[in-house]
Amino acid sequence: MTEGTAPGTNGGGAGTNRISPRRLTILLVGALFAYGLIRITSNVYSYLAERHAFGRDVPASTAWAYEGTSLVAWTMMILLCWFGVRFIRPPRFGWIATIAIHAALALPVSLAHIALMVGLRMVVWWLAGSSYSFESPDGSPILYELRKDAATYAELILLIFLMQWLIARHAAPSTPTEASRTLTVSDGSVAHHLPVAEIDHVAAAGNYVEIAWRGRRLLHRATLSAVETELAGAGFVRIHRSRLVRKDAVRRVVTHRSGDFDVELANGEVLRGSRRYRPRIEG
Repeated sequence: MTEGTAPGTNGGGAGTNRISPRRLTILLVGALFAYGLIRITSNVYSYLAERHAFGRDVPASTAWAYEGTSLVAWTMMILLCWFGVRFIRPPRFGWIATIAIHAALALPVSLAHIALMVGLRMVVWWLAGSSYSFESPDGSPILYELRKDAATYAELILLIFLMQWLIARHAAPSTPTEASRTLTVSDGSVAHHLPVAEIDHVAAAGNYVEIAWRGRRLLHRATLSAVETELAGAGFVRIHRSRLVRKDAVRRVVTHRSGDFDVELANGEVLRGSRRYRPRIEG
């Protein structure tokens, strides 16, 4: 017979409902690609409106070919950028060094994107029975594209950095909080999974420990030192060589002339403490 539910089986910690890092990566990359599609759709209609304003109307298919080849080229560069962000980032490099290195990489990455984009356009135009001419409104096509690519590269690096941070955070094992931690206690034929935040105090009782929980006393076959180790970080302190108490359950501490003290709990129970351990409850 078992009371309660073991943690981590229904979405808590690394539970069975937790999405895998691999699936999260696929979803984030898909979201990045969808964002790229939204961007090029906006660019296409801006391109068409700009040409129309200057009396140089062009077919929508041409605008889509321009923006589509740029997106495909950036998609091909994502893997390179992904590994670049993965290895060039804190704490392997300081923030200033990381920014400086990525700023320096913007030029070769942009040139590679331009080369891929132009190559794709030459193929697309050739398939359409025409020829592609690499030019720009200001007469300097490479500089024109580099100016646009620098901003796109910075945006891409920031998005990839955020994606990798989310994946790493999701994949890291979660640290249980005091509110979610449980202590498994065998009391005869019953196994209790006691919320740590509901345990008031623990006392040594021969080969057992006596655990005060919700007004009950449960015997658990363990040493006080072992339980103290298991409850580390959950706010329990030793007030006597044979007793632990949860600090949040303490209402007040009354010190006697001898240096010994009494601990009054929120439920009205009073426990005796030894002067040797007084600094721990007062700390």
